[in-house]
Order: sequence, then structure tokens, then C-alpha cells
Amino acid sequence: MTRKSDETTIAEQIVSILPAGVARQFSSERDTIRYAVRAEGLKLRTIVLSRKSLRKLAEDPAAAVKIEYLQRDLLATAEQRCEFRYPRPVVHPAVKITLTLPKLAHA
Repeated sequence: MTRKSDETTIAEQIVSILPAGVARQFSSERDTIRYAVRAEGLKLRTIVLSRKSLRKLAEDPAAAVKIEYLQRDLLATAEQRCEFRYPRPVVHPAVKITLTLPKLAHA
């Protein structure tokens, strides 16, 4: 079983790709680790990392590669979005609902 320090260490590794002093941990909740981001030229303001996902990542044999991918994704996201989440929320495509009404008998 992974310790909380492992989760924090991985979170710090992911966030370390940003310039020094830009991101600081402002909330360590039961389910997430949150960082506040303040920097000129960056749209990014919040980083939210799931503890459960960080634990899975810590036990993954390919963790180093996945952390590097997350760092690149965070860096690319920093100028485009206000929030970075790991894992990304699942967005389901819009479902088109077609209703068929029964035909009324004409009198």
C-alpha cells in the first residue's frame, strides 16, 4: 500500500515542470491534492490531482513514462485552460433521443 508521501511526491514531480514558484499546494484533501497557479501569461489557475489515481500511478511499472506524459500535458494545458485535472473527467458525447409518439385514430 502506498503512503500519502508517495502521492505527494508524484504530485510534486508532475507540477515541477512549471516554472519555480508558480504552483503552490493550497489544499490537501482526502480525495485530491490541489495546487494554486499564479503566473503572468498562464491561463491555468488550478491543478487538481486525484489521490486514487496517484496511488495507481505509483504502483505502475511505467510510472516514469506516464509522469513525463502528464508533465507535457500540463505544460501544454497551462496556456489554454483554467484547470488541469488528473485524471481528466470523462465527457460523454451528446445522445440524440428520438421519441416516437403513438398515432391517434381519427374519428
